Amino acid sequence: MGREPGHTQRPTHPVSSEDVRAYLRNHPDFLVQNADLVLHLTPPSADHGRGVVDFQMFMVERLRGEMRRLKEQHHELVGTSRANLNSQNRIHAAVLYLLDAQSFEQLIQTITSDLAVLLDLDIACLVVESNGSDIPHVQTSGVRVVEPGTIDDLLGRADVVLNADIIGDPELYGHAAALVRSEALIRIQVSSETPDGLLAFGSHEPDTFHGAQGTELVGFLARVIERVIRGWLELPA
Repeated sequence: MGREPGHTQRPTHPVSSEDVRAYLRNHPDFLVQNADLVLHLTPPSADHGRGVVDFQMFMVERLRGEMRRLKEQHHELVGTSRANLNSQNRIHAAVLYLLDAQSFEQLIQTITSDLAVLLDLDIACLVVESNGSDIPHVQTSGVRVVEPGTIDDLLGRADVVLNADIIGDPELYGHAAALVRSEALIRIQVSSETPDGLLAFGSHEPDTFHGAQGTELVGFLARVIERVIRGWLELPA
């Protein structure tokens, strides 16, 4: 193709080592601003002068920093893996307790009392919205009855909400609300013929639950509870 009128093509030439040296002299902070490039450079030997030794030390410190970062990430990953395994074991034990219930009343007692112990929490409550007699009345402090629409107000469109550094809601936890500093709220949908429910797990530690956590395990526990309640009450899905 021809050159456009009035357009001057900029001459090009290979970049020489002297060009690079001149650029680095004029931009002494280049490697500080682009430290990742150091990892791609071949270090000179240690006996080429004071400036070379300093350059090597810069590279060594850079690599040491990378090693420290990788070690910290490794320790964090191991800690997270152990915590996840511990949580998984607790959820499995909780499921077995739910399946072992010999009556509906014992099942509710397991949900509102035993789960808190099994999951190393301070309180567990089963919250149901009132709309008559769909849920049999059970004499236990762990069952809380709330007004219709309350659960959507708490969860919005989510099925699980994790809240950190809070003061517990007396509507959910009753007199124990002041002890709750973090919570997991999990929607329970037992049947198309029953109102929505909610599992409320509370801890006195402000960071036991927080928004960065995964919700798969507590979600799984909720699905098990839905099925077990549905089975005891002989309700459709």
